Amino acid sequence: MAPMPRAEIDITPSLVAALLREQLPDLAQLPVQYAGGGWDNTLFRLGEDLVVRLPRRAVADALMIAEQQWLPERAARVSVPTPAPLRCGRPGAGYPWHWSVSRWIDGVSGATVPRHQRFPAALPLARFLAEFHQPAPDDAPVSPVGRGAPLAARDDVVRARLASLPQLPGVTEGALLRGWDAALAAPAWSGEPLWLHGDLHPANVVLAPDGTLAGVVDFGDLCSGDPATDLAAAWLHFDGAGRAAFRAELERLRAVDAATWERARGWALSLGSALAASSDDSPALFDLGAETLTAVLDDAPWR
Repeated sequence: MAPMPRAEIDITPSLVAALLREQLPDLAQLPVQYAGGGWDNTLFRLGEDLVVRLPRRAVADALMIAEQQWLPERAARVSVPTPAPLRCGRPGAGYPWHWSVSRWIDGVSGATVPRHQRFPAALPLARFLAEFHQPAPDDAPVSPVGRGAPLAARDDVVRARLASLPQLPGVTEGALLRGWDAALAAPAWSGEPLWLHGDLHPANVVLAPDGTLAGVVDFGDLCSGDPATDLAAAWLHFDGAGRAAFRAELERLRAVDAATWERARGWALSLGSALAASSDDSPALFDLGAETLTAVLDDAPWR
């Protein structure tokens, strides 16, 4: 984790309107309104029901192309709304990268909802993963940052990060190291690579007013590999009650062995420590990291 990189191009409503006139003239009459963005993409609301997603830096163009290629077919197989591309744009009107028009999903970012209030999303998020985690073809994307890969590849960086963590209430380096060692000792994933969301933290889910799951968003890290990467959501999203419900529902729908849950806890530890160690510019991300590490230790047999 690092401070959010600067946009490499100024994306304005007038640029979006020009792209629509040039490539999707049937949508060009709809109003365009800035709707936010993140590390990789800038979002513009298009009318009431659509959103235009445009990469804000060159590295995200390949991620957008992969979404356009793979996500529509994957999204058709899940019952949870996603921003799968409905229309695909290409470079034009002075804009250098690929872009998409997707469905707008009403709700709030899960990251803005307190952890104990996310419980209603636990069962539907487990169902989403049971639907999404299907065998991936040989040419499916491989994560450039190691999502879905063996945890051992992250060993050096995680140990160094744990040594540099700020003091957190109830969290000690020794307890986290014991947890990391337990995750590394778990048998590796021996099944075929499965489709993964790749970045299933609370800011990448949309919640309805009652806390239920309205959608799963940001598939820029769509990849294949070990499902434990996505199962880290148990600790990233939920308190103890939510984790228990999430785990029970997923195990009701498909077999998940103890080793996969142990690796998933290791992924949560890795991601939580990254957030807590490197989010000085974002108190919300720091808090998510600290909460995740606390959750990892709360129900750990090795604490």
